[in-house]
Amino acid sequence: MEQSSLSRILVSMAALVIILAGVKMAAEIVVPFLLSLFIAIICSPLINVMTSRKIPLWLAISLLFALCVMSFFFLAGLINSTIREFTLSIPQYKILLSERIGDLIRLAQHWNIPLSISRESVLEQLDPSVIMNFVSRILLSFSGVVTNIFVLLLVVVFMLFEAPTAKHRVALLMRGRVGMNENQIDRVLKGVINYLGIKTFVSLLTGVSVWILLEVAGVQYAVLWGTLSFLLNYIPNIGSIIAGVPIVLQALLLNGFPVGLGVASGVVAINMVVGNVIEPRMMGRTLGLSTLVVFLSLLFWGWLLGTVGMLLSVPLTMALKIALESSPKTLGYAGLLGDIDESRLPSAKSE
Repeated sequence: MEQSSLSRILVSMAALVIILAGVKMAAEIVVPFLLSLFIAIICSPLINVMTSRKIPLWLAISLLFALCVMSFFFLAGLINSTIREFTLSIPQYKILLSERIGDLIRLAQHWNIPLSISRESVLEQLDPSVIMNFVSRILLSFSGVVTNIFVLLLVVVFMLFEAPTAKHRVALLMRGRVGMNENQIDRVLKGVINYLGIKTFVSLLTGVSVWILLEVAGVQYAVLWGTLSFLLNYIPNIGSIIAGVPIVLQALLLNGFPVGLGVASGVVAINMVVGNVIEPRMMGRTLGLSTLVVFLSLLFWGWLLGTVGMLLSVPLTMALKIALESSPKTLGYAGLLGDIDESRLPSAKSE
């Protein structure tokens, strides 16, 4: 009996590894589909609002399609123009970095601080071109998604047209497979919509705040850094840190130490207030996921699906948790992802 249970566990683990390997190899297909699915889920409340006001479904989707096209073209143009400027400015950044190192050495000598650094060795170790290439890779990862805009938006449009009957058909499929019904599918949709709605508002607040801060400080590329802060804030835990590093480095290089330190303090203050005060109060217990699970899901989905997987890590984990809660056999596994009612666990009932 124990051997048969162990065999089932091993077979299940082997099947899971094969499925994950297949998903990773098919990421070029899976990623656009998932991104289209979540865009359609986000847009569905807007479509419902317009159709409830007697606007035909085709006209509501057409208006939304036009809005998405304008937003994507703005983002693509901003990314491409900034990458070109970055490439042309790399020699200037090297000169400015050398000047900042000289300022730091003179400041240390003025305050009698024992600081022995070689300007040449620092320039070799901290090459601005490496930093700018890192930022360019992040931007190009978003640009790669934007280049498939028409395919992406066409899939979103077809999903929105199928939305009125899709939930019922998915419920019929899931009921026979994993025991999910329409109420549980509604929970998945409502949880994803609530999370992405709050996260969009919080990310927009972060991006606008960073843009205002950089405009006041006179830092170059303020619109770009505000947009990048908005996008990367969707990545939990580390997204705001990744967005803040190039902002502070550029401010230190181009604007000097006083402005750079002021920008660093401002960025930290914005992320502390928004991330630790505003967002938790708005989220409440919407997630139902522990902090450790959120971080591990970020690593897992990022490894499996790349940048888009990092952006969608929390919604995907929430959907997985609700799916596991739908069956008594997998309810215990759902408890590993967050807090659930212990009285519902099979072990609690048996005792």
